[in-house]
Amino acid sequence: MVFKKMLSSLGIGGPSVDTVLDTPTVRPGGLVRGNVHIKGGEVEVGIDYLALGLTTRVETESGDHEYSSNQEFFRVDLSGPFTLAAKEERSLPFEFTIPWETPVTEVYGQHLRGMSMGVRTELAVAKAVDKSDLDALAVAPLPGQLKVLEAFQQLGFEFRSADLERGYLRNVRQELPFYQEIEFYPPRHVGGINQVELTFVASPQGLDIVLEADKRGGMFTHGGDTFLHLQLSNAELDRTDIAAQIDSWIRRIASGGGHHGGGHRRHGHGGHHRGSVAGGIAGGLLGGMILGDILDG
Repeated sequence: MVFKKMLSSLGIGGPSVDTVLDTPTVRPGGLVRGNVHIKGGEVEVGIDYLALGLTTRVETESGDHEYSSNQEFFRVDLSGPFTLAAKEERSLPFEFTIPWETPVTEVYGQHLRGMSMGVRTELAVAKAVDKSDLDALAVAPLPGQLKVLEAFQQLGFEFRSADLERGYLRNVRQELPFYQEIEFYPPRHVGGINQVELTFVASPQGLDIVLEADKRGGMFTHGGDTFLHLQLSNAELDRTDIAAQIDSWIRRIASGGGHHGGGHRRHGHGGHHRGSVAGGIAGGLLGGMILGDILDG
């Protein structure tokens, strides 16, 4: 995967940059490797710095409105000042570990519709900064995250959408200033629930799983949001029947139980800082919907 960008701030004859990702697919907490190739232009120039940034699309609530914008949430400085001679070619290898909370953008090699993620290269010359186009980076789920997604598939949930919401979750240790929401329609046999939202917050030690069910009100019952928060270590993830946990929670909600209240969502602002099950998903099903209707690819 390569992009090439002529520095517009220098006009024709300025240096050009090619960034190549050797690891176009990675998991949260994994290593991204590659090289940045720089070629000098017609004249010698002084490079102020070279940096890489992980960038994604985040939804922000503002009053009664919501808007989306690109946000850089992780940055790596590759080089300080140096001189690039005319026609000189340099290659700068890089390796960095992405945050554990980096959102998932693909499932079984298929792009998760609604998600975007990429690496942007930034080169500064004579105090003028130029940024490249986004070079796509695919983020596959961790084993624990995949287990949760497969649990939703087992229970007959249907994927609706995925996005990133700016803000923080209550009672969850969270570093990034946003969280991923993967939304599902409940199984058809489950009444009284409009949708369920799934959020992961991963760490080296395990996974926080936050579920939010939008419960419909009835003649004798109140509607509103109902939450489930599972905080599991990696060992607990291996031995826990996630599908049974989710199924039990959904049944309690449908029968009028469950926990209501302020919930886990807390919006805010910040800067850097959803045959066999596998065969069913890879073969084209995720929660009962055709894969092509769920994932872009």
